Amino acid sequence: MSESAELAQIRQAVRGLCADFPGEYWRALDRERAYPDEFVAALTKAGFLAALIPEEYGGSGLTMSAAVAIMEEIQASGCNGAACHAQMYTMGTLLRHGSAEQKARYLPPIARGELRLQAFGVTEPTSGTDTLSLRTTAMRDGAHYVVNGQKIWTSRAEHSDLMLLLARTTAREQAKSRTGGLSVFIVDMRQAKGHGLTVRPIRTMMNHATTEVFFEDMRVPADNLIGNEGEGFRYILSGLNAERILVAAECIGDAKWFINKAAAYAGERVVFGRPIGQNQGVQFPIARSYIAMRAAELMVHEAAALYEAGKECGAEANMAKHLAAEASWAAADMCVQTHGGFGFAEEFDIERKFRETRLYTVAPISTNLVLSYIAEHVLGLPRSY
Repeated sequence: MSESAELAQIRQAVRGLCADFPGEYWRALDRERAYPDEFVAALTKAGFLAALIPEEYGGSGLTMSAAVAIMEEIQASGCNGAACHAQMYTMGTLLRHGSAEQKARYLPPIARGELRLQAFGVTEPTSGTDTLSLRTTAMRDGAHYVVNGQKIWTSRAEHSDLMLLLARTTAREQAKSRTGGLSVFIVDMRQAKGHGLTVRPIRTMMNHATTEVFFEDMRVPADNLIGNEGEGFRYILSGLNAERILVAAECIGDAKWFINKAAAYAGERVVFGRPIGQNQGVQFPIARSYIAMRAAELMVHEAAALYEAGKECGAEANMAKHLAAEASWAAADMCVQTHGGFGFAEEFDIERKFRETRLYTVAPISTNLVLSYIAEHVLGLPRSY
């Protein structure tokens, strides 16, 4: 696949940075469920986490295709971009719908690494991916909004200074439209913790730094409302497309890592006097994984190109995420099978990456919801939910 010289240089730079964070680094963190502070700091210093912030605010001013290359290479190098990927896709809401004052206040320090915007408070225990049924409320009280409710799976909340929060400012039955009544806020968690904001970690099968977040009469300045009250759901949609494209890119990187790992092992592992990769029973699953990865990769690039051209890309973003997550998970399973018992050994890094990539057929949007979206919005079938 031909690629511009600029993207090739970006990929090379990311690979060089990731070389300083080998498997031992990630295994040690995984055992303790610790956050990769050094890795995130290195990415920030190199300007990669400010890739989508315009140069006028101190960012790199790169395209979505460049961001895709960054996240893919992080995963393909055996690292884990989930520790910080939200800092890229949450920018869309602030950039496209924030006021000039908000962008000037937050974007430069984020680009410099002085502030982290990595938490995205949307999902709730009772509503899950049914975002329009969320119950967290933000009621206007003079110069503030008072927030009450709960969020779950709010990853990186313990390691972020700012949170993008979606809350209901108008009761659902009083909203003018099905998608109305929701608003987006920037929450300064440094000020809110201990003053109505409580963050509790959730231990999961992978080291993902995820949490549940509780709001009890938490006050947010009215100036922190992004855009117009009640239009928040529309504002986050473009950010969700960016999220799906970038997560899809991570899945492509994971798939490449698994495929390369399996192919290398199959070529050198000798059983019954011959490399196991000489057997078609071992060859074919690796080849199938490669074909599926390449097909998904093309869809990711299509979605990224549409996004950066400012065109509608909802279908492509969803399909890219679906295909890439499926390809990555299939490659992970294949890699374990190729390695046999060694696939379960910590020192090979396969079992860690296996656990990490399993997440993406479920989040940030599940396979079933992607299929429902395509059925309704592309194929014109009746709405199922």
